[in-house]
Amino acid sequence: MLMRHNMNRTVISVLLASALLFSGCDMFRRMAGRPTAAELDRMRAEMMAEKEAEHQARIDSLRRVEKMLADSLSVLDSLRQMNGTILNPSEMGGLFTTRLEARYYIVVGSFLDRSNAEVFLGEVSASGYVPTLINFRNGFNAVGIMPSDNLRDVLSSLRQVKAETFCPDDVWILVNE
Repeated sequence: MLMRHNMNRTVISVLLASALLFSGCDMFRRMAGRPTAAELDRMRAEMMAEKEAEHQARIDSLRRVEKMLADSLSVLDSLRQMNGTILNPSEMGGLFTTRLEARYYIVVGSFLDRSNAEVFLGEVSASGYVPTLINFRNGFNAVGIMPSDNLRDVLSSLRQVKAETFCPDDVWILVNE
């Protein structure tokens, strides 16, 4: 009888071990409310896809920045070939009272005497441009035209303005930062 009891235990143990072996851990995972191996694989694949998408978005962003830098360098090279200059208001002592709306202006004249700047402003207006009087802290009054937020557009406008009779050789671009 004892032998039969041990044999029953052995058979039951073998059957349980077989059940575990053939059913795998997924049965116990399901019973414990945990994800199965297939669900874990699907979640891993989704996480990898998300990470790949984030990585691709970073690469795309870097490529856009790289293109913008290349475009800016090409514009600056073109400006250098035209013997153009770009200045920031801080290099002129900063702006005094003028609030500028655009990032870039083509400065066609700069005068210490405000009345000379106003006369030149009228001359530029008569040529069909809409000039802006820009006052600097160092006392200079500049006449700016062709405001734009795009440096490439300003460069194109600079070529046009340089052909005007009122435009001096030392025309420059103001960067309003």
